[in-house]
Amino acid sequence: MKDYLKQTGQFLMGMFIIFCALFIWIQNPAAAAETGQQEEKEKLLLNARAAVLMDADSGRILYSKNGEEVYPMASTTKIMTLIVALENNTSAENQIVTASERAAAMPEVRLGVRTGETYRMYDLYYAMMLESFNDAVMMIAEGTAGSEEAFAELMNEKAASLGCTQTHFITPNGLDASDEIGVHSSTAADMARIMRYAIGNEDFLKITQTAEYSFTDCDGERSFAVHNKNALLTMMDGVLSGKTGYTADAGYCYVCAVKKDDRTFIAALLGSGWPPHKRYKWADVQTLLNYGDKNYHYQTIDISKEVPERQISVIGGEQDFVSVRAEQTSYRLLLSTEDEVRVVSALPGQLKAPVESRQQLGSIQLAVNGVPAATFRYVTTEEIRAKRGRLEWLLRK
Repeated sequence: MKDYLKQTGQFLMGMFIIFCALFIWIQNPAAAAETGQQEEKEKLLLNARAAVLMDADSGRILYSKNGEEVYPMASTTKIMTLIVALENNTSAENQIVTASERAAAMPEVRLGVRTGETYRMYDLYYAMMLESFNDAVMMIAEGTAGSEEAFAELMNEKAASLGCTQTHFITPNGLDASDEIGVHSSTAADMARIMRYAIGNEDFLKITQTAEYSFTDCDGERSFAVHNKNALLTMMDGVLSGKTGYTADAGYCYVCAVKKDDRTFIAALLGSGWPPHKRYKWADVQTLLNYGDKNYHYQTIDISKEVPERQISVIGGEQDFVSVRAEQTSYRLLLSTEDEVRVVSALPGQLKAPVESRQQLGSIQLAVNGVPAATFRYVTTEEIRAKRGRLEWLLRK
């Protein structure tokens, strides 16, 4: 009897689960598809406590593990440091920077500059991005904005302009720090957004793709050779950029951009292990990139098919109706087989003459799994003049 009751209970529970799943699918098939995709994504074995895979073209997040959670980000900070420096120093190749006592006192990892020595700003960029030298970073910050604090303000302003709402920069080098606002921190999603912006800068790409670089101080008394610590450059093809980082609070971090055929992926990892697991980040980033390469490909959405040409009425015009169509006939989206694309459109019920040719109106939105991915407008296909009054008609005769 007990076995019978147990089997009956298991059967009823199974039927209940099936019923719930069916109910969810009927009520919201997009949510059901997204749930199925998330189950697939959850199979990814990542060491990182936060990870994001982003489509660089659209900025759409394709995979996220705690992607919006705030954590320290260590020397991946220097992605923003370089962008701010590049955009604020227009003649870096000829700009001379003097090492302050503060710069010379920066902790390891360091170039070993001495107080009063002078260097070219442009050379310091390579020392910062290839070897992550903290004294070079401080010289860049002070040479750009006058002080570390003023440079951090520029970094935070830039982050805000990129939509990074959960990022707070205190130091230009990414060393663990805190102030009255909070700790030096970001999210995997925000760091991906910053890298997405950075790879649009040719100088940024040139510097971060360089394998080795040699330079001297301005007096020619000391020579230096720096080597790129971004091991992914030699691990796979198509690497556009990347920056590693480590602090005791942040763990091993990594942010990169990689081109695979016609797709560009950005991967961001925060807290991908702690010593002695220095190589966890390389396994994690390859897992993310392989997932993107396997599952996401470009598909062309025929907007004209989804939103065919139609007519709306015109008040006070020489014609009673005007034809309108989508301003763009097609759009390419990076999609997986699990993604659901919906086209939602809205048009005014009528227009008032005069109507211009290719006049924009209404809206057409492409949404992937319920999240807006692109927005367009309708346009009119012809000009409709306002109907002339009787007096105007007589004067024209």
